[in-house]
Amino acid sequence: MALQQTLTPIMLIAAYRSGIFPMADEDGAIGWYEPRIRAIIPLDDGFHVPSRLARTVRSGRFEVRVDSAFTEVVQACAEPAPGRETTWISGEIVRAYSELHRMGVAHSVECWREGQLVGGLYGVAQGGLFAGESMFHRERDASKVALVHLVERLRRGGFVLLDSQFIVGGHMLQFGTIEIPRAEYHRRLKGALQIEARW
Repeated sequence: MALQQTLTPIMLIAAYRSGIFPMADEDGAIGWYEPRIRAIIPLDDGFHVPSRLARTVRSGRFEVRVDSAFTEVVQACAEPAPGRETTWISGEIVRAYSELHRMGVAHSVECWREGQLVGGLYGVAQGGLFAGESMFHRERDASKVALVHLVERLRRGGFVLLDSQFIVGGHMLQFGTIEIPRAEYHRRLKGALQIEARW
């Protein structure tokens, strides 16, 4: 159900802790979603980095930063891309998640090259959950390098659940992304929320 509404930090945090997340339609109305089948990215040995991407990560081609340009990352994720002329990231979404970021709840991982933001991702942290929201790239592999750095950071911080919501296209499958039923997601979410992970 989509409604015109103002998103608040309390509303968003409660939603993530309940397994629900918002998306805006073309008119900017906010809909709340809880997929029957949920996509998650393993944080254990199930996470796979293709060998060519691993070489790119090791090469240091991109400077990786964290939380240095959060709002810019969200805005970049909202930009049209080939095969995606519309976006679910409305101005209200940008505003609300930027507020969450100022509270230390939402975070970005960014790839920079020659002083330019060329890729990145953002999401929401709660307990041992990191709910990945969106990613973008302006140079090949930039968003994927950001994902590899995100996973390493989550592992070091004690996170146990990386939610990617849906599998859109096949590119996330290369990392070992799996789909689980809603009930299993809620079981894992309950355990993750009892953990005090460190971003």
